[in-house]
Amino acid sequence: MTGIMPDQINQTIGEQEEMYQNIIEYSLETIVIHVDYNILYINESGTDFFRAPKEALIGGNILSVFQPSSHDMIKKRIQKAMTEGVLSPLIEEKIIRADGTVVETELYCRPVTYGNRKVMQSVFRDISVRKEAEKMLKNREKLASVGQIAAGIVHEVKNPLTAVKGFLQLLKESHSHPYLQTMENELDKALMTLQNLLQVSKPDLQDEPLTPIDFCKELQSLMLLFQDKLYNVEVEMDLRNPGSRILGKKNLYLKAFFNLIKNALEAIHEKGKIKISHYCDNQWVYIKVADTGVGVPEEKLSMLGTPFFSSKSDGTGLGLTQVYTTIHEHGGHISVESRLGEGTTFSIRLPISH
Repeated sequence: MTGIMPDQINQTIGEQEEMYQNIIEYSLETIVIHVDYNILYINESGTDFFRAPKEALIGGNILSVFQPSSHDMIKKRIQKAMTEGVLSPLIEEKIIRADGTVVETELYCRPVTYGNRKVMQSVFRDISVRKEAEKMLKNREKLASVGQIAAGIVHEVKNPLTAVKGFLQLLKESHSHPYLQTMENELDKALMTLQNLLQVSKPDLQDEPLTPIDFCKELQSLMLLFQDKLYNVEVEMDLRNPGSRILGKKNLYLKAFFNLIKNALEAIHEKGKIKISHYCDNQWVYIKVADTGVGVPEEKLSMLGTPFFSSKSDGTGLGLTQVYTTIHEHGGHISVESRLGEGTTFSIRLPISH
């Protein structure tokens, strides 16, 4: 039997190592090899993921891509995996890219042999799209639950208020008193609030047909409704990609953007600026409504869109609830950024109709 020569064995090992390196280099996942937290190697996907060239990453500290609050935990996981020689459990962490952006990531690490050294291999997966989808689903479930509760409240409260209003009108016919008119006016306000709550809690009650909507035209038309309120507010309209159309319930959409623009104007107490932008990218229409108003505290941002939560002293929050409900009902996504004293930006993404 013919024996295998040592140089043949070395050649086979070399071919296997080269094949392994090629698999890592062209893997779709981000793979980083490091030892003592020093980055020795990063594959091609990693340069796109971290938004930096290889030469800028290799030699750096692997901990620098994590938020400072996570450093101790990451160190312990790496040390344990290295000592025990086992694959570390999958975790989710926020990663800081070279351009300063933060991305939701799923990662794990395991010890491997690199050359003749025992090193750590960390694998990163971008899960920001999945996280965004999960957040949208939670928001829809929250709005649906709130809607069911609100519809029940409207039914239980509206009927007795309507009866009170009827008796009040009968009383006005036989008695004259200035307070009676005041009472009727306040009842009308209460009934209107209940009607608005019913609309935002059950938008499907509106049997409006789906029609193609060109928001470049509609946003310009909406701004004409606010001409009398723009004496101390500068308005910038950056409307690109005209002709792109959204399929949806036009009146619901117009009411939603009317509410957003109205809120932006009311947030500016003296002089300020509103910027409305529109552009298309990758089968989506993006619309932003930004103001330089008073802003919203960070701890209250997550509450926006909830019925009866408002940052205004006389607000009901139903306007923003209608906005969120309409966007989610049409398969869109809405997010908000705000800083106290600097302003607020609502960012909306909607699918283009074909």
